[in-house]
Amino acid sequence: MLLRSFLLATLLASPLAATAQPLVPVQVTEWKPVYGRIEAKDRLPARARIGGTLVELTVTEGDLVEAGQPLGLIVDDKLNFQLAAVQAQIEALNAQLSNAETELQRGEDLLKRGVTTAQRLDALRTQVDVVKGQIDAQTAQARVLQQQQAEGTVTAPVAGRVLSVPQAAGAVVMPGEAVATIGGGGFFLRIAVPERHAAHLEQGAAITIETPAGESQGTLARIYPLIENGRVVADVEVAGLPDSFVDARVVVRLPVGKRMALLVPADAIATRSGLDFVTVKTAEGTEDRTVVPGQHHRIDGTEMIEILSGLHEGDEIGAAE
Repeated sequence: MLLRSFLLATLLASPLAATAQPLVPVQVTEWKPVYGRIEAKDRLPARARIGGTLVELTVTEGDLVEAGQPLGLIVDDKLNFQLAAVQAQIEALNAQLSNAETELQRGEDLLKRGVTTAQRLDALRTQVDVVKGQIDAQTAQARVLQQQQAEGTVTAPVAGRVLSVPQAAGAVVMPGEAVATIGGGGFFLRIAVPERHAAHLEQGAAITIETPAGESQGTLARIYPLIENGRVVADVEVAGLPDSFVDARVVVRLPVGKRMALLVPADAIATRSGLDFVTVKTAEGTEDRTVVPGQHHRIDGTEMIEILSGLHEGDEIGAAE
């Protein structure tokens, strides 16, 4: 293996100097193209906390939102009526409290002159305390209704992009019903690989992604242990992954194994009349052999081409004419 590495390094350093070195198989990575889907790490629904009519909706699909940003407003008219009734009861109890406090003051004056009894004065004090307790209870009930009204505002649970809005302004929604779905927390690629390749997947391995803008590199971040429908699910982290279209499919090339192959520099192959030739040194001199090229590999910055047939281990490559 050390000898093969030395010969490959010599071949890469100087193709012309490599004419004195025989071809040796080198280990190359076997890549498998699969489709990956762009998905959001967090996909959370913005739910209605109360039932009522969706009177206002301020977002649509594709909008960017911040965590806690209002997305819509739900109004339940019954809450307004209930709150008005509670406030009317509080006003009536305040009037009763004012009258009870007046009666208590009068009773204290009468007790000082010895006209009434202490028992009667205790009853007046109790009546004042009862009315105050009723006012406190109704005030707390009013706060509950006000909080329910405030919960009519639908807010974004996470910062991100609005993926779907299944409701429309004017719709009647129930408590817990989704008004919008937000995708946030960053975006990643989710891939499904046939289970026969599961043993070759390694967490942290470098992954090549093909996008319309060109190739980019990613990292195999997570491999899920549950096999579904004969496929292994894994997540790939990619810096700067576009999030304009969630669930869009892109081509991902995965390393699924290693194999031995004969590689020659790209400039060692000459094409004439639709055929590919490689110059090989023989005992009588040099000859051009017809070859079938295969995959391209970039090793240490040098473009190398795999030879499927036409060359054998030990052949010495000359310069292409």
